[in-house]
Amino acid sequence: MRTLQVQDTTLYFGEREILRNVGFTMNEKTRAALAGANGSGKSTLLKVISGSIKADSSSLSLTRGARISYLPQSDIVLPEKTVYEAAEEGYRRFEAIISEIGVLENESLEGGERALAAASRLSECHELLSESGYYERKPRIESILFGLGFGKKDLDRPAREFSGGYQMRIALARILLEDPDFLFLDEPTNYLDIEALVWLEEYLRAFDGGLMVVSHDQGFLDDMVSEVYELFNGNLTRYSGNYTAYLARREEEIKEIEKAYRKQQEEIERTEAFIERFRYKATKSRQVQSRIKALDRMDMIEIPAHLRKLSFTFPPAPHSGNDVIAADRLSKSYGDNVIYRDFSFLVRKGERLAITGRNGAGKSTLLRILAGVDSSYSGTVRDGAGVRKAYFAQDTENTLNPANTVLEEAESLADTKDIPDIRNLLGAFLFSDDDVFKRVSVLSGGEKSRLALLKILLHPSNLLLLDEPTNHLDINAKDMLERAIASYGGTVIFVSHDRHFIKSLATRILYLSEDGPEFFDGDYSYFEYKIEEKEKKLAEESHRSAKRQEPQKDSSGGELSREEANQRRNRAKSLERQAERLLAEIEKLSAELQCTEEEIALPENYSDRVRITALMKRKEELEKEIETKEEEWMEASEEAERCRG
Repeated sequence: MRTLQVQDTTLYFGEREILRNVGFTMNEKTRAALAGANGSGKSTLLKVISGSIKADSSSLSLTRGARISYLPQSDIVLPEKTVYEAAEEGYRRFEAIISEIGVLENESLEGGERALAAASRLSECHELLSESGYYERKPRIESILFGLGFGKKDLDRPAREFSGGYQMRIALARILLEDPDFLFLDEPTNYLDIEALVWLEEYLRAFDGGLMVVSHDQGFLDDMVSEVYELFNGNLTRYSGNYTAYLARREEEIKEIEKAYRKQQEEIERTEAFIERFRYKATKSRQVQSRIKALDRMDMIEIPAHLRKLSFTFPPAPHSGNDVIAADRLSKSYGDNVIYRDFSFLVRKGERLAITGRNGAGKSTLLRILAGVDSSYSGTVRDGAGVRKAYFAQDTENTLNPANTVLEEAESLADTKDIPDIRNLLGAFLFSDDDVFKRVSVLSGGEKSRLALLKILLHPSNLLLLDEPTNHLDINAKDMLERAIASYGGTVIFVSHDRHFIKSLATRILYLSEDGPEFFDGDYSYFEYKIEEKEKKLAEESHRSAKRQEPQKDSSGGELSREEANQRRNRAKSLERQAERLLAEIEKLSAELQCTEEEIALPENYSDRVRITALMKRKEELEKEIETKEEEWMEASEEAERCRG
């Protein structure tokens, strides 16, 4: 069994200890999540394991010949190649053997014993490539790219033309094509729509190797993992079960931690009160100093930031009519690209409508139309009586005042009664301590997006239009938002790829695809079942198509590249030489067998028991050897014929 063992891994950033003697063991059956707060060192640990960065100390033991592949969360650099060629780099592990084949082909033409050795090794190399699927890589590359949302026309486009999200998909395809023994994925679902996510889950279920994944998608983790490693204060702790089981176990532990925390805080208050009361009394100086030292020595109890229970509620929703928003014969297109045609629907009060579908299907466009931001369409969109909208777009951060601090920006829309809780709310949205005093102008794109979302949620409304509201939130913050929406008294229309979020909230689902808009009432499981059925059908059609389009192995190369056609012809030549050599060996063995049978038939050998026994044994050995050689000759001849086409 292939294993990976990480031991005694320690890493400092300046004076801060990120990893403290971290260790764990994986095998080819491992399915693990790596959990922890933002900044706890999850990505850093994966980079250490992959060799991307060096730890201050670490011991890594890997089964001989086993390989590791790592998908980083960001900073993907793609080559100046097409999408197909960039994904094909997943086969770079064969570059050495392909180079060796070139050398061996030249040596095999020189004649003599060296040529025979080269021909033998050449046959082995081609056999290895054949068994690895290298010669049949094109259908597999296309299958993975199609599964991740690329179309046939995309394959020949330069990879750099695509958005950052699609470049991450190309990088993911390349990693999957590497066929590693241990796969480490850092936020692989961030840029995947539901169809691509369903495909990835199916792929990873069939993956024959160890897996460790960092993700904020709880549904994905629950489906994928059977153990969770939590990184907290530099220490790594293992929990068995999926992510939900881990949260339940940690909730019980957190209750105990909170109890101990409260007790410690009471003790600290009493100690500090004693110190303050008797600090300047000489008769108590020894006791005061003793308590000061006790405080200094105290190990402070800390609750993991990513597991703190966060709380947020929307302002009360103003009253609205029962018909909140309606579209009649809505049509939208970009040039020849028709997004929807004659699309009519009605959203009623209290509904939580989730809009999902492939990227580019028109989800964000529909939300912009409903919000009144996009007026370039035909048909009508009508708001109901008393409807007050709050719209969160993925680029809403552009509406922030760059001169304000985070705290000032949040307070600018809050009701007076909410201002005392603003710091807690900012903490829930991952702005803690001195972060609240940062200027908006210096925030990252993700930080601006979170702040804009918080402002939207503070604004009293009865119709929330939310475009990917969970994109920059960790699981705990998502849970807080989910609970807030569940108790919200208004109507919600939201775009999301987060299945756990949709499953928990949606009362109705609108699925946008190339087949047109389709509504699913209620049960998300039914919708998920329909999507999985569709993906299976597409996979079967793709497989049949790949079979029909399998390259012809004729002398002109057919659809094969010149390089691949040459490799096929060289492989055929090598196999033909092997078949000729085997045939010569068979003839030699057959001649020896005939001589042996003639000796057995001699009358003088009948009385020599030792001699006749040896001859019979040799006859049996020769027959078996001939049979084996004939099978090898048949296989080599047939494969050579296939390579010739």
